[in-house]
Amino acid sequence: MITGSLTIQRLLASMKKLDASDLHIKVGIAPTYRIAGLLRAVDSPPITEEEADHLLDPILTPVQKEKFEASGNLDFSASLPDGDRFRINIFRAGAHTHAAIRRVKAEIPSYQDLNLPPIYSKMVGETTDGLVLVVGVTGSGKSSTLAAMVEQINQTRAENIITIEDPVEYRLTPKKSIVSQREIGIDVSDYQTALRYVVREDPDVVMIGELRDHSTVLAAIQAAETGHLVFGSMHTADTMQAFSRMLEFFPPSDHGFIRSAIANTLRAICAQKLLPALEGFRAKVVPATEVLLGTGLVKEKIREGSDEDLPALINGNTGSDPGEGMHSFTLSLAQLVKKEAVSRHVAMDSAPNREALDSILKGVEVKAATLVSRLKKPGS
Repeated sequence: MITGSLTIQRLLASMKKLDASDLHIKVGIAPTYRIAGLLRAVDSPPITEEEADHLLDPILTPVQKEKFEASGNLDFSASLPDGDRFRINIFRAGAHTHAAIRRVKAEIPSYQDLNLPPIYSKMVGETTDGLVLVVGVTGSGKSSTLAAMVEQINQTRAENIITIEDPVEYRLTPKKSIVSQREIGIDVSDYQTALRYVVREDPDVVMIGELRDHSTVLAAIQAAETGHLVFGSMHTADTMQAFSRMLEFFPPSDHGFIRSAIANTLRAICAQKLLPALEGFRAKVVPATEVLLGTGLVKEKIREGSDEDLPALINGNTGSDPGEGMHSFTLSLAQLVKKEAVSRHVAMDSAPNREALDSILKGVEVKAATLVSRLKKPGS
């Protein structure tokens, strides 16, 4: 894939040509890209210890080098002249430098680009305050979804948008809104410091890159309670785990207060996981989604601690297009199979409830078979 001497600039530039999502730098193996979800090594000799320790030097500032030497970990962003940006994590392993690099395309994606259901645009368009969470495991597209949500506001409303990110991935260009993007480690030392002052900066919209501890969760809830629209992400597999995670950050004695605060502010939790698309589909990966909306009944259940009732509410939408409202992963997967975006096998492997998905798909198959038989009848 790459010939000649390896430089970090050439390796990064090749990510666009190869449409690679990630690049891994590790001692003892050749540089390795992730392309369409699969790892593929460069046709070159393995990286030596000396090469690994200095390959990223050209894109590190002296301050960043000092921070890495002190902690053994560093998150930062870098960009190329063509506008492509990269989220980079370097870490020490076996006493040498390794790196995991995620490519962030220069253009902010739309909901259509991301193959997200209509409820995302509808929900953001109707929401002016409260808390909106995007959750999923690492590599599930949370940052891209958040960028699309904030960009919708940027394009349609006159708001003061402040983002706090580690690092900044998508650069927002002010349109109808004004935008300030603060990067941890460059513009401000940490999330706690940034969030301590954010409500004094007259924001209408606050985007927090990750709710990762007691301080960030509490700050997000407090900002939402005071009339701001707050977006944030969490590393949880589904909507229900998001509740559990938020509560885990607080002692049991505070759970009643936190439940009440979440009930008062929650607008939506959007969970997603990326799946390999069928060959010929317009994208290489597509998201299966689960959306919990902060309806009156949902808020009542959260306040009462009746979390076990929420899955039934999420599964309540059994209409022809679950993407129009609140829906479960199971319904989303069925819709993806119906639209021939993913294979039945992939959907089944990803289903939280294989029996429920199988039942829905059999219903779809029965309807399709009935239609075909009708079309074959003379006079139809």
